[in-house]
Parts: sequence; structure tokens; C-alpha cells
Amino acid sequence: MKLKDRVAIVTGGGSGIGKASALKLAGEGAKVCVMDIKQERADKVKNVINEKGGEALALEVDVANPDRVKHAVDEVVHHWGRLDIVFSNAGINGTVAPIEDMSPEDWDETITTNLKGSFLFTKYSIPHLKTHGGSIIITSSINGNRIFSNIGMSAYSSSKAGQVAFMKMAALELARYKIRVNAVCPGAIETKIEQNTNRTEALEKVNIPVEFPKGDQPLAEGPGKPEQVADLVLFLASDDSSHISGTDIYIDGTESLLRG
Repeated sequence: MKLKDRVAIVTGGGSGIGKASALKLAGEGAKVCVMDIKQERADKVKNVINEKGGEALALEVDVANPDRVKHAVDEVVHHWGRLDIVFSNAGINGTVAPIEDMSPEDWDETITTNLKGSFLFTKYSIPHLKTHGGSIIITSSINGNRIFSNIGMSAYSSSKAGQVAFMKMAALELARYKIRVNAVCPGAIETKIEQNTNRTEALEKVNIPVEFPKGDQPLAEGPGKPEQVADLVLFLASDDSSHISGTDIYIDGTESLLRG
């Protein structure tokens, strides 16, 4: 198996892209720590992995909490003795509102969860990844990188653009330690991220009416599947991508080329 004896962390691993990726990595032999803000979701994925003969842990982690992130990373290394793969996937859409109406607190929540969360997991994983080298993968988005037409998503798009810039800085800085850092940039994917979305009524005053062609993912008939993103995550986690670092990879069925 591609990842035999490797140890992986997957944040936001209780659902969507995180869940699919945790299952995919475990299926290729990795020992996986499923981290989620809800313990019960992480437990369910852990149980599936263990029932299939894999090895998994489940931890409740708020990715915006520095102390909790450090403790969780250290707990994984203490349990398995190493760390090889970090998939920083957890994120929220947050509040969707006109800039004029968005509160500083709502802005901070989105930036802290998405951007600071990726920083924290990278920061606290580095000392452990230095031992053998490894792979850090960050879930960014087409928003903020190729797409800027989703009105009201200024905080989300800024966090996602920031993740790509941070990824590139980290990739160069960590190359000497054989630590690769890349970002996946999904378009519309069938996930539950809308549960972490607060769309305000004030959006109506800044909305720009635009009609896209029927089916705005030309390669498919609708949104992508979490498993399709998981295939890309597996590639970036494995030695098959040993010479790829500092790269943002778009996985959106050409959606962003149509809408950009």
C-alpha cells in the first residue's frame, strides 16, 4: 500500500472532503487521526476505518485554538511515534454579508478558523515532520483565487487567498526539511459546509444579477464528489507527488474557467 506505516492528521475529518480523505488515506495503509469540532462525527469515521481493518484515532479539536491544536498534534505523535501527513481541511463559509454590514467579529471568525487554523497545524506539525519529511495539504478554494463573483464572501475569499499565499511561503521555507506543502482548490463539492454559513438579508442590496449557462461545472452535470477531492489528497500525500510543492491545484470541473 502507498502509505503503509505513515501517520496522517485530517482536520474537519468528520464529514465531506475530510471524511472521504480520511477513509482514502486509511485504505492505502496510513494510520489516521480524524479531527473534528464535533467528537461524535470524528468517532463515526474512526469506527468505519477500524471496522475495515485500519487504524484510527478520533479527537475533538477547534482548529482556531492554539493550545488545543498543539496538544492534539503532540497526542498523535505520542500515540504512533511519528507524523508524516497533515491535511488541514477544516473550514467554514462563515457570515456572507456586504462589507459595510459585516461585523469585525464575523470577519475574525472566518479568518481565524480558515487561515489561522492552517497556520497553527503547519506550525505545530513542523517539529515532527522534520524527522522524516512529509506532506502538508491545505484545503483552499476557487473563491479568492480564481473566482471573485460570489458577492458577500469577502471574508471567506480573503481567507482562501491567504491560505494559498501562506502555502507558497511555507513550501519554500520547509523544502530543506523535505516537507512538501500544497493546496487543493475545490469548486462546488457535495459537502455540508452550508451548515457553517450565515447568509444575511443585507446581501440583497449588493447582489449583482448574473446568469450562468445551465450547468456551471462543464465537466460534470453538477457538483463534484468529496471522493474526487480525496483522490487528489491521496496523490499529494504519497510519494507519487514527491517533486510537487508550493502548488495550488484546482479541482472544479472547469467551473472557475467559466465563471472567472
